[in-house]
Amino acid sequence: MRSLLAQIISFIVDCVVWVFLIRLLLQLVKADFRIPLLQSIIRLTNPIIRPLRKTLPAIGPVDTASLLMAMVSRAAGILLTAVILGQTIPTGPALLAATAVLLAHEVLTFLLFAVILWAVLSWITTDTYSPAGRLIGTVVEPLLRPIRRLLPRLEGLDLAPLLLSALLLLLLKLLNQLSVQLPVWIG
Repeated sequence: MRSLLAQIISFIVDCVVWVFLIRLLLQLVKADFRIPLLQSIIRLTNPIIRPLRKTLPAIGPVDTASLLMAMVSRAAGILLTAVILGQTIPTGPALLAATAVLLAHEVLTFLLFAVILWAVLSWITTDTYSPAGRLIGTVVEPLLRPIRRLLPRLEGLDLAPLLLSALLLLLLKLLNQLSVQLPVWIG
């Protein structure tokens, strides 16, 4: 029963964290926020983010309020899971390390799925003017451009998504190696 409750809490926390992370990432890449899904995310998070921004200004392009809320939500999820499962409750540096590792893992996973989806969409259709296509392109293209400059040009074949996917997978593997050294409640 405790395990089921922990999974339910984990799912709810994951959803909350993803909403804040998506807001943060899409603000970083200056996405078009006229897309209905993004408008919903903005409306959903504004009651928390707006008051925070008054005391916590952005640092360059980074929306520190969204980042803070993603971190607080993830840390709360770690703490709740530890309490429900009767595990040692992490504090201080251990909690901060677990939160940072999990958030980094989530961002890399998000980017990996976006790159794969972008590659699949490029095979299916050349119409990237749909709202979903534009949104994914906004996230992925800034990462692909520098890779494309380094690779030789091949007629009709773009290897940049493949190389970027491999790089993201490598980073995820390194992050997983790091997380093995952290307590059980991180996984």
